[in-house]
Amino acid sequence: METDRAIDLLATKESILLFTGAGISTESGIPDFRGPDGVWTRVDPADFTIERYLASSETRQRSWAMRTSSGVLDASPNEGHLAITALWESGRMIGCVTQNIDGLHAAAGIPTEAVVELHGNARSTRCVDCRAVLTTDAVLGRIVAGESDPQCHECGGILKVDVVFFGENMPAAAMTRAMAMASACDAVIAVGSTLSVYPATYVPLTAVESGAPLVIINQGPTDLDRLASERIDAPAGTTLSAIAGALQ
Repeated sequence: METDRAIDLLATKESILLFTGAGISTESGIPDFRGPDGVWTRVDPADFTIERYLASSETRQRSWAMRTSSGVLDASPNEGHLAITALWESGRMIGCVTQNIDGLHAAAGIPTEAVVELHGNARSTRCVDCRAVLTTDAVLGRIVAGESDPQCHECGGILKVDVVFFGENMPAAAMTRAMAMASACDAVIAVGSTLSVYPATYVPLTAVESGAPLVIINQGPTDLDRLASERIDAPAGTTLSAIAGALQ
């Protein structure tokens, strides 16, 4: 069985890197992006370019309206997130690098210094001009109260959820930390990602190039299946629970 073979492969590893994508959070009720019912089947990806967001109040209004109903901020960690936390607490992990913006790894109990959020965190919002930071919950409260395109109370600038939009550079500090973990790990488990989005995919690629075996857990094919030492096509939660339980 694939899970048993993955456990055997990881049994002697002490610096495992977890690399997670949207598929780990679908069990928390958060849709993925590229699946049959993913976000991109319902909204225009062009609305998530930084150029259009900054240029168009109408685009910003649609973006904020979508976030009031997305459920991301109301979601709770699921079995997969908790299994990763258990693996961290066992001392077998070097860290967790995630493409997700939901903050659920931290909510599940992994310390901030052990999580790298490559694409930011939707729980905070920043002014693009003065860089003031506030909670996204506070901004959504203003939306519900009637503001369709809320502005910064400090300087009147545009507010933007603190996540990476298309056309923006990845946070340099986050990429540096992620690549350091990838170079130092002795195995990498990629969960819930098609491994098709760059530069994020350079993280597991770097781990493999550094000699680490790659275990992929994903429902459906990924772009790095050819490099996997073990490939598990199964739900993230039960699979990670089995692996974490065996390795503790």
